[in-house]
Amino acid sequence: TENTMILSSLARTALRRTPSASVGAVRYLNLHEYQSAQIMKDSGVNVPFGIAAHTVEEAVEAAKTIGDDDVVIKSQILAGGRGLGKFTNGLQGGVHIIDTKEVEDYASKMLGGTLVTKQSGPAGKPVNTVLLAKKMNLVKEFYFAIMLDRSSGGPVIIACSEGGTSIEDLAESSPEKIIKVPIDIRTGPSESDISKVVAGLGVSGDEAAAGEQIKALYNLFVDKDCTMVEVNPLAEDVDGNLIAADAKIGFDDNAAFRQKDVHAQRDHTQEDPREVAAGKWDLNYIGLDGNIGCMVNGAGLAMSTMDIISLRGGSPANFLDVGGSANVDQIKAAFEIITTDPAVKAILVNIFGGIMQCDIIAEGIVEASRSLKLEVPVIVRLEGTNVEKGQKILKDSGLELISANDLDDAAQKAVASIA
Repeated sequence: TENTMILSSLARTALRRTPSASVGAVRYLNLHEYQSAQIMKDSGVNVPFGIAAHTVEEAVEAAKTIGDDDVVIKSQILAGGRGLGKFTNGLQGGVHIIDTKEVEDYASKMLGGTLVTKQSGPAGKPVNTVLLAKKMNLVKEFYFAIMLDRSSGGPVIIACSEGGTSIEDLAESSPEKIIKVPIDIRTGPSESDISKVVAGLGVSGDEAAAGEQIKALYNLFVDKDCTMVEVNPLAEDVDGNLIAADAKIGFDDNAAFRQKDVHAQRDHTQEDPREVAAGKWDLNYIGLDGNIGCMVNGAGLAMSTMDIISLRGGSPANFLDVGGSANVDQIKAAFEIITTDPAVKAILVNIFGGIMQCDIIAEGIVEASRSLKLEVPVIVRLEGTNVEKGQKILKDSGLELISANDLDDAAQKAVASIA
């Protein structure tokens, strides 16, 4: 039966995903370092002086404004590990301390390039902005982050006495140096919590001032509805002051209605354009690296559909959930999004109608097939509310659609259609 065949392999199929240069499934908003730094500054966090540049000319002018002999130039992508990353054009590293005279050369290589890091995926991310920052005289570098922790049911502060490099590598090589301090969301960090974090960082300057910076970062986390605040490195200058030398912040999409100024800064160029398009139609889409497109209602059924496609020797090209109240236009849009992937050689539609009515799905399939002039096989399995009406609409359409009796039959026919 379908139930006994459902294997929990969403993670397995996701691991086989090969993202494009701009892919990044978004369930919360990420901002670039220069955007995050401004928000931190407004929240009372110490940050280096910096200017964002979108062109080589702007980068040169920014360096002149900073006015120092040396300047820091940092590529802006929504992925960590930039310093150890590599551009596809051969330039090593996405962060450099350079002579001001070299800004034009470096900016020309970085802007418009693609940077590959440990966190970007093998295809990397496009660099459309660079941050020119004042070179700071930093003597120590730490790692600091605030994230939501499922086990403690609230925020957790993560701190490490070493920073400025990949936290994944530190976790593997020196896990004892990383401390985790759960925070009571109702009361915020206590003085004891702050002291633990300060001690874990190993600051050598004013501990009270360091504690105020940690409080400011926590208040930012709460006030801006963040899912994550990461500072790597959180650094100490020669005077013992803590400075957020890097900044990465994630924001909860569910709070977009009260954080409109933050969410207006979203950079769609860092995301899969198909996922952006799906979001506009209130569809849930994640691109994978297979060749059988999937359109399903309900996340659980979508996962099961991908499982059984894999079980039958196929490879799903996407996760697409149209939800329980999609209309004809949304169904058409779903087909358009699926077919923008040139790897898709067949489309499997699997609908179990409850709130979602099968006749609405059928109308959308027929309209999409005609308007898009689909050239790939379309396998349709309908069950549930108004299934007879839906099947009649498909039959009367005159289109060469492949009907399936159940999910296993649909998966087998989808795999066979491209064999």
